Amino acid sequence: MQLAYNFSKLIKPAGIVFFASLLCLTAAPLRLQCQETPHARQSQMLLIMPFENSSNVPGIDWIGEAFPEVLGQRLDSSPLFIISRDDRLAAFDRLGIPASARPSRATVYQVAQELDADYVLMGDYRFDGQTLTAHARIMDANRLHLSHELSESGPLSDLINIQTALAWDVLNELKAADNSSKSQFVGQFGSMRLDALENYVRGVLASSPQEKIKRFQETVKLEPAHTLAILQLGKTYYETRSYEQAINWLAKIPKTDANRNQAQFYLGLSAYYTDQMDKAAAAFHELSERLPLTEIFNNLGVVAARSDDKRARGYFERSVETDPNDADYHFNLAIELYRESDSQGAMRELRSALALRSDPEAKGFLDAIASGASQIPRLPLERIKRNYDESSFRQISVELENAEEVRLAQTPPAQHAAFHVQRGQEFLTRGLISQAEKQFREAVLLDPSNAFAHAGLAQVLESNQDTEGARNEARASLRLKPSSEAYLVLARVDLAQDNRRDAEKNVEQALAIDPGNAAAVEFKRSLAAKSVAKP
Repeated sequence: MQLAYNFSKLIKPAGIVFFASLLCLTAAPLRLQCQETPHARQSQMLLIMPFENSSNVPGIDWIGEAFPEVLGQRLDSSPLFIISRDDRLAAFDRLGIPASARPSRATVYQVAQELDADYVLMGDYRFDGQTLTAHARIMDANRLHLSHELSESGPLSDLINIQTALAWDVLNELKAADNSSKSQFVGQFGSMRLDALENYVRGVLASSPQEKIKRFQETVKLEPAHTLAILQLGKTYYETRSYEQAINWLAKIPKTDANRNQAQFYLGLSAYYTDQMDKAAAAFHELSERLPLTEIFNNLGVVAARSDDKRARGYFERSVETDPNDADYHFNLAIELYRESDSQGAMRELRSALALRSDPEAKGFLDAIASGASQIPRLPLERIKRNYDESSFRQISVELENAEEVRLAQTPPAQHAAFHVQRGQEFLTRGLISQAEKQFREAVLLDPSNAFAHAGLAQVLESNQDTEGARNEARASLRLKPSSEAYLVLARVDLAQDNRRDAEKNVEQALAIDPGNAAAVEFKRSLAAKSVAKP
């Protein structure tokens, strides 16, 4: 039986708390609740609020929203689930709070409860004309405690490093940091231009599509590899129905990038609305292999039905089975069943749809079939889903993973680590780099002698263009146990640094261990071809 995951997010039991007590939260040491033992690191949900501008300097209000953006990216590979800006704004809307409001601690607690957040990071920043100082505190939403104040400062031009250092402070406060120092943590992230960050944040905050497009285009001009800006640019074009431009931008996001999932969803919709069914099917199919959301399978069914593809029925049946409470899935399956001359099945699905909500189109379709007409001259159109809800799916996945972590905490560390290595390899195969990184780092923490954990982490760091980190992890893996994967990482890093001789040696080592390794065979062939082309 499959898990129906497209339902309202899981809500933890919460006691009744007087709001007055929220105004006098006591400072107390915080920690991830799951860290009762060193081998039970569960993911916790963190809400990052925009920081408040406590200075009178004009023109720097955008920095407030820059804190959730940068901190969220920096903490993404930690044992924390970062609640998205869209989810935060949706919670504000449900509670009737203006998006621009400066909420009290009581209101912040309300928002945290609405989002089922375990922790909330909130703070302020002050600029005196020379130095920018950021202050932050972490609210434990379950224990009603505030951490002591975290603080970082420096010149305004160093804003991103200030925010990155603050991210390390958060991990350290929650006892979720690995063994790296603050300077090592800050140094692992590539440089980012401050003007690019400003344009991106101003684009996020802009109210008009024209201003958004202008800001995101400027961001990409300053930083061509800024995939978040590319995604937002593609989505803005999609929302303005400039579908061809949306397709062009969304297709630029690499397969290994964390934003690829959302990009493929909107690329599929844009292709669908421009009648490019092959391109739409390819986008939705790729996404279905990475993220099993019901709306994706529904959309695959819609595209297949419009292309007279017999797989449409299977996609619609899977959507209905996974989420039987969505009337549109029943409606789409009814159309396909009727098309296949199964009138009884079509009526059954239409009745299920009408039991869920009033729907004149479904009622008319049901009446037409029930009247006994030999053939309905024009069938209704299948309904495509335009909502992309990866966040809810990931939150439920976190809950399931936490339950698994409780079980694994009772097993020996080596067995626990092996589980994370296997999960990491699965994510790596599917191109989900950030998720793979979390798994491999957890495995290394649990069992530093696991060679495959180091080899997997080396591959992740190589994908993130951290060549030195990849080299170090590959060497650590080889010291524990030789593997073709670790030798291949070294070979690729050597070649990237124009060290052909060592690259050849390392690929030969990889083939000596695994002569049939397709990646190693192809790498050796590529090296030979380059040697011929460049004596």
